[in-house]
Amino acid sequence: MTTLLDQPPVASPRAEERRGRPLWRALPWLVPAVVAAGVLLRYDTPAGQIAVYALYFAVAVVLPGTLVLRALYGSRGNWPEDLGLGAAAGLLVQLAGWALAAATGVELLLPAWIGAVLLLFVAVPRLRRHWRISEPSPLPLAWSWGMAVVLSLVALWGAITFRATPLPPVTFQLYQDVYYHLALVHEMMRAMPFQVPQVYGETLRYHYLSDADIASASMLTGISPVTVYLRLWLLPIVGVAVFVFAALARTISGRWWTGPVAAAAAFAGRAITFNGPLSPVGGGSPVSFISPSQTYAVPLIGLFALVCLEALRGRKLGRMWAVLPVLAVVCAGSKSSVLPPLFAGVGLAGLVLLLRRRAMPWTAAGLLATIAFGIVAGLKLFAGGGAGTLGLQPLATLRSVDPYVVTLGDQDGITLGGFWPHGVAEAGATGKLFIFFLLAWWVLAQAPRLLGLVVPLPGRDIAWWMVGGIVIGGTAALWLFWHPSGSQGYFYLGVIPFAAVLTVCAVPDRFHKAAIAAAAAGALWAVVAPQTTHRPAVNTFTSWGLALAVPFLITAGLVVLVAGVAFVIWRRRALVALPTALMAVVIGAGLATGINNTITNLQSPKPAVRPATAVTAAEMRAALWLDEHAGRDDLVATNVHCVPLDAVKCNSRAFWVAALGGRRTLIESWAYSDAAVAAHGVNGLAYYFQPAPDPAVFALNQRAFAQGDAADIKKLREVYGVRWLFADSRAGAISPALERVATVRYRDGAATVYELVPAA
Repeated sequence: MTTLLDQPPVASPRAEERRGRPLWRALPWLVPAVVAAGVLLRYDTPAGQIAVYALYFAVAVVLPGTLVLRALYGSRGNWPEDLGLGAAAGLLVQLAGWALAAATGVELLLPAWIGAVLLLFVAVPRLRRHWRISEPSPLPLAWSWGMAVVLSLVALWGAITFRATPLPPVTFQLYQDVYYHLALVHEMMRAMPFQVPQVYGETLRYHYLSDADIASASMLTGISPVTVYLRLWLLPIVGVAVFVFAALARTISGRWWTGPVAAAAAFAGRAITFNGPLSPVGGGSPVSFISPSQTYAVPLIGLFALVCLEALRGRKLGRMWAVLPVLAVVCAGSKSSVLPPLFAGVGLAGLVLLLRRRAMPWTAAGLLATIAFGIVAGLKLFAGGGAGTLGLQPLATLRSVDPYVVTLGDQDGITLGGFWPHGVAEAGATGKLFIFFLLAWWVLAQAPRLLGLVVPLPGRDIAWWMVGGIVIGGTAALWLFWHPSGSQGYFYLGVIPFAAVLTVCAVPDRFHKAAIAAAAAGALWAVVAPQTTHRPAVNTFTSWGLALAVPFLITAGLVVLVAGVAFVIWRRRALVALPTALMAVVIGAGLATGINNTITNLQSPKPAVRPATAVTAAEMRAALWLDEHAGRDDLVATNVHCVPLDAVKCNSRAFWVAALGGRRTLIESWAYSDAAVAAHGVNGLAYYFQPAPDPAVFALNQRAFAQGDAADIKKLREVYGVRWLFADSRAGAISPALERVATVRYRDGAATVYELVPAA
């Protein structure tokens, strides 16, 4: 059966002439490469490491992934899309090598695996043809330039992150999840079975495959995990996601221009905030520096969805069926929230096919079984007690919306409570009207992402049902579930790229001039509009309602005015073109909002250092020294547990000793342990204020630093296998007696590293 991808894109005569000039066609890709390199250099990334990482990513990820995907699934007829989708597949190929190395404890199996895959495509005659494109179908040069712009915007977005995240050692407080993931990266460099690096002996149950990817990059390049995670890893992964969703847009629409526009809407656009200080829930990006698991899952779930869509349209998957269960498990191990929306989308599409054909759609059934297998396997392999805290509570997400929190929700508490949030359940008629208004406000702000749900694609395309089902599934999960950290929001973040693709693909080619003009008008309004949303002085329904309604009313009035003028001038043509123009307006406004936010953030002052919670440069140097000198499997005991270090009420999310020191700790910070998260709400405390899971071990650990008793030190060394002590005087008094029973190996500021030498 012929699919959209079998039809070559329409190119201009000039583009046809340039097909034989590879240097000319390569020129657009130099722009984002230079921008990305400039951003990395600007924020202290060594030039040599940038070059090494680029070579690694090309040879160990993009190349083997492209060859494997071509062998299993075929080529799209052009190099950019083949390489972009191939890079997503390459993440899967690399993970297989990492799993071999982690399962056996033989690190050399990782590079050997990559080399074996490449050698296979050199040595086997039938596989050599996948090094080239047998039936070229190049995309227009304008597509390449559009993608170059999007990738450059992604690099500038990365600059915001790097600007706010200085490389250690420096006195600064990184977000706690950054330290947590960095510790997991070190854990992924050890052999299975994995443990929670901050709580010795506790089995790790978490979607850690993004951390495994970062660990693989560090092992293959020899670059420190700190530099890989904090600088080099992010932009290539997001760049792969850009290519994957651009390819998905062209697959859906069959039009080349939807690729770069959809990618821009997905990764450079935002929810419309109308230049006000209030940002709606889910208004941010589908990719995140502080959540590498979310970022890593985006290109993988995009590739999975593209394959599902083509299968539902009638393309035979052949050998790809054997790979899909593995891809499903990897998606679940990357971020547990990405597969359920895909299940919803494929399920809705399958139901539509069943009703249309009045026969079982076996392809849809097979895809659903594969996705379900991934969900179940993910729960078994990666989910722990913390994951079990997700509960059913409609509208729980309102607990993260300021107007609700300071009015109806001020008595909701930190636990799940009843079926509805307390403020919703107790709301009167006026309160319920206010809740409806907040939900409508959220939908309007999210218009660039949700508008495609109400505009069907031409030809009763099954893509509208599948992608629309994905968006509906993620949106429904956002508003149906509760999590103590608001993690139900990841269901929606994961479907933002799909929503953007659907909206862009719904814009018809007809009235393209009106669409361009409307998009420009929407962008202009989003940038130059005065700040009209102000936080009210009093927390009442009326004051909040006015604060939120004013910008939308002004915008609606302007839209009506412009539409009226257009109708007077162009009459019937204006009326027919109006739906296209309205869609273009919100797309343009969303893009401009995202770009404007990027520019504003780059110009804003750098984050201030908070001494109470910051880790000092001296403390970081001591931890980095430990990473350099300790054995890979050495165990560390530390008195660092809380943020701030000397807090009376311990917020146990320090995490930085295991992260920068790169070693497992007997007991550092336990907030994300299964026991702590499962205890959320006990004694009225959030999970990160719960006590240490093993009081006896914690007491022994604390006595060792406070008293320096030889018997305690001996027990740490001989019973628990502790080899090093990382003592920090800011976290508590350190006994002078400790130097008599342990050897001081490094001291800098408040931090001292001791080695416990076994008795002769």
